[in-house]
Amino acid sequence: MSEAEGARNAPIPFARYIGVKPIEIGKDKIVASMEVKPELCNPMGGLHGGAAMSLADTLGAMGAWRNLPEGASGTTTLESKTNFIGVAKVGETVIGEATAVHVGRRTSIWTTRITTEAGKLVAVVTQTQMTL
Repeated sequence: MSEAEGARNAPIPFARYIGVKPIEIGKDKIVASMEVKPELCNPMGGLHGGAAMSLADTLGAMGAWRNLPEGASGTTTLESKTNFIGVAKVGETVIGEATAVHVGRRTSIWTTRITTEAGKLVAVVTQTQMTL
């Protein structure tokens, strides 16, 4: 495995810290789970919006990394929009599924659906990643 390939498959330290566990890593789709722990919740015991957005940002970044052209040094988030639909409570596990909407030379766009394991929709996030 080349150094670039190794970097593209390396875990993101923050994602590991909040408990993101990859399930499927492809060029067009990234899937991961995250347990809703008390430290990731708002005062009402629901998954904090920032934690949900962090899960989605991680998956979009992973997808963008998997699609970097030769010679690119990395990726960064340019824009992110989140619609919060429902709540995931402490003890539940959420699943994030990011799919590529567009992959170009300079940018890629990803939509992530976050659901509970039972299939309840929690959030939909659309983000734009820039190639560096």
